[in-house]
Amino acid sequence: MNLTVVVPVFNAEQSLHELVSRLQPVLSSLCADYELVLVNDGSEDGSWKTITDLATENGWIRGIDLMRNYGQQNAALCGIRMARHDIVVTLDDDLQHPPEEIPKLVQKLSEGYDVVYGTPEKKQHGFWRRLASFTARRVLRSAFGSDIVFTMSAFRAFRTKTRDAFDHYHGPLVSIDVLLTWASTRLTSVKVRHDRRLFGESGYTVRKLFSIAMTMITGFSTVPLRLASLAGFVFTIFGFLVLVDVVVGYFVRGGNLPGFAFLASIISIFSGVQLFALGVIGEYLAQMYFRTMDRPVYTIRMTTENGERTNTTGMYRATSETSDARIFSN
Repeated sequence: MNLTVVVPVFNAEQSLHELVSRLQPVLSSLCADYELVLVNDGSEDGSWKTITDLATENGWIRGIDLMRNYGQQNAALCGIRMARHDIVVTLDDDLQHPPEEIPKLVQKLSEGYDVVYGTPEKKQHGFWRRLASFTARRVLRSAFGSDIVFTMSAFRAFRTKTRDAFDHYHGPLVSIDVLLTWASTRLTSVKVRHDRRLFGESGYTVRKLFSIAMTMITGFSTVPLRLASLAGFVFTIFGFLVLVDVVVGYFVRGGNLPGFAFLASIISIFSGVQLFALGVIGEYLAQMYFRTMDRPVYTIRMTTENGERTNTTGMYRATSETSDARIFSN
């Protein structure tokens, strides 16, 4: 067995040395051939210098420097596509995913599964992050068709061959978990320890969390569209019943039709539903627009391995002329 660990790095200068020191004994006890791929996702501190130093000191470490901050999922996808070994493990750079828990994931993988998630026994995140995550997972459950969505995390182990299923994916919106479900339904999870963040602060603000949740929902699920259709149907029936009540009341009881306040409330309800439906449709149109822009999933500025730097820039794209996904460099 051989193994690649992929870590997206963003402003993690303080934690990288400890991460490497804890990873090496774990990996050496699991297999003889292993590597660590550190993907610098536009860090604003000295993370890239730290990565180059680590790669120089350790031949089993490779560094990739992206041109700008593309997001954790995009950076992870870059590292996954660069993986050379049979099994890939992804984890965060803040040491909340203990490297010592990796053997649990790999052992479960050997039971015939293609993807194994490390589900925290007790999450150390705040209320708003848990709420945003829960909201996105509830809606994305329809896309996965399984309750496995509630056990997913960035701490995962999977067979490298699963990436063949999304080798041609080049949309700017990336969800590693969704892409993995394109490859296999043999997914499971194991309970792992989840430590507190020791260095720095999380870059996920409340606003960003809900923005990501909305993007994920409209990018990989049709549930909002169905909810909008259902709301339109329900209120159409409601409006028809109100009309029947008004007309029947007028002929049976006589007198005037209900007043302005009742009419205004009905109009406001219908207007709100229409605007809600238009907003949902607008979100989907925006996702389609972003994909037609053909923005790269990520752009590589430089790579480092065995103390040698490759000063080349390139962006990932999948072309229809070839069956291989490639890095096109300048």
